[in-house]
Amino acid sequence: MSEKVTGSLINAFYICPRKAWLTAHEFGPEPDNVYIEIGKLIAEETYKRERKEIVFENVKIDLIKRENKDVIVGEVKKSSKGQRSAIMQLAFYLYGLKKRGINAKGELMVPKERKRIPVELTPDIEDELRQAFRQIKYIITQNNPPEPVKNKYCTSCAYREFCWV
Repeated sequence: MSEKVTGSLINAFYICPRKAWLTAHEFGPEPDNVYIEIGKLIAEETYKRERKEIVFENVKIDLIKRENKDVIVGEVKKSSKGQRSAIMQLAFYLYGLKKRGINAKGELMVPKERKRIPVELTPDIEDELRQAFRQIKYIITQNNPPEPVKNKYCTSCAYREFCWV
């Protein structure tokens, strides 16, 4: 298990700290979860003209493009249901780029809903991310996951069998 925070961990943490622990400890989600399959299909089949998947260190960006002089980092999601967690995941990518001297803007893309939500890295979001890093690092270094807490994401969560069976 790596104690390095990733975009997936940020996203999982904002949905459910238990999901973040399970992800960090490499517990796999249900392999035939329909929501995961739909998400993969949407990522593969949409925005084909834009540059796809950039990976460096602990950052994996869905797509990147230039608009005029701006660098735009895109994160593709199947729905806006987990919008806050997706925004924070995208902010994490922007933060990683900023630390490497690249100022970029973000765009959360939900093709099924025809939504494009602009995301900018503000000082408040940077502070929130640093707090999330500390909390995530604490959670994932524990021997056991946090107790399950029901929330609106449980019904479609690929990890629900680890909590509610």
